[in-house]
Amino acid sequence: MINRSLFENTAIAFALKSDSELERAYFLFKMISSQPLVRIGTAATNFALKANLPVEGLIRSTVFDHFCGGVNEEDCLSVIDKLYTKGVSSVLDYSVEGKEVEEEFDNALEKILKIIQFCDERDAMPIVVFKPTGFGRFLLYQKKTEGKEFTSSEKEEWDRIVERFDSVCKLAKEKDVEVLIDAEESWMQDAADDLVEDMMRKYNKGKTIVYNTLQCYRWDRLDYLKTLHERGKNDGFNIGVKIVRGAYMEKERNRAEEKGYKSPICDNKKETDDTFNSTLTYTLENIKDISVFIGTHNEESCYLAMELMEKYNINKDDNNVWFGQLYGMSDHISYNLAAEGYNVAKYIPFGPVKDVMPYLIRRAEENTSVAGQTNRELTLLKTEKKRRKL
Repeated sequence: MINRSLFENTAIAFALKSDSELERAYFLFKMISSQPLVRIGTAATNFALKANLPVEGLIRSTVFDHFCGGVNEEDCLSVIDKLYTKGVSSVLDYSVEGKEVEEEFDNALEKILKIIQFCDERDAMPIVVFKPTGFGRFLLYQKKTEGKEFTSSEKEEWDRIVERFDSVCKLAKEKDVEVLIDAEESWMQDAADDLVEDMMRKYNKGKTIVYNTLQCYRWDRLDYLKTLHERGKNDGFNIGVKIVRGAYMEKERNRAEEKGYKSPICDNKKETDDTFNSTLTYTLENIKDISVFIGTHNEESCYLAMELMEKYNINKDDNNVWFGQLYGMSDHISYNLAAEGYNVAKYIPFGPVKDVMPYLIRRAEENTSVAGQTNRELTLLKTEKKRRKL
């Protein structure tokens, strides 16, 4: 039987936090719980960085150090080692966004290849991650998704994107490191899906190396997974999926309304939760063919996964099932699952403070919009503070 009060254990959840780190976390989530404060803080931070005001030290010692591992890979090592003492692995996430030129895409490729080499030397880092638009222009993916013809120079550009994907997956296969490829907006996603499937067909023979991401706030993703699964069975390759709820909801709905097409997003939170849980169930029912990385901060979905693993006799440490949460969030889930022997990884964003700010701002805004999440963090932190006083 699954222990349904597992995530209440704050002694395990916050064992790695000193008293001062606990206070900082409480202060940050208290700030994030206020929408006006997040708006003011975001605007002030953006202004200060653009005006080159000396605020990086302040950002670094507060929000950055709570949600990020460091400014480069080496900087993250102490965090990676610390997490691993509690059985939690790390996924280094180079969180620099919005680049548009070939030189930047080549830099991103070099960064990911370097991280794979880095992973090869450390048991604590079995997985890498990248975004499709880290390796090529958004508009190119969009054009391909829309079925439009490329110009000859765009065709060359697309071939370079394919080469970047292939370089990463090839090295990952050689080093036995798993690759999670993020999902982005729906109007560019078909091109990314097809490309990731090509990589699975090539590198997921016998063992799952390449994972696509399914954003389950899209009502069509379970059907997509089922047809992908059929192709995998027919062509003899394993399917790898990271399942998440999704990150671009407002943008998706606004564009659908503006362009006059049916929104790809579920109508409400319950439908999204149902889609996520149905997709999760399908992966665990088909664990022989599908490997799953369960990217969620939702306790009910984690309990469901644990129950299904028990039902289908899937070992807690079966490498085909991983749980993942973001660094700085949901420690009550990550550390308690790891203490029970499940495979758990924290996504650890890193990069220069200035370049990682868009990521941090999105995290703050997401936490503000999911009120229950922030309140839950605050309640657990308060419980742990009280426990330590006693």
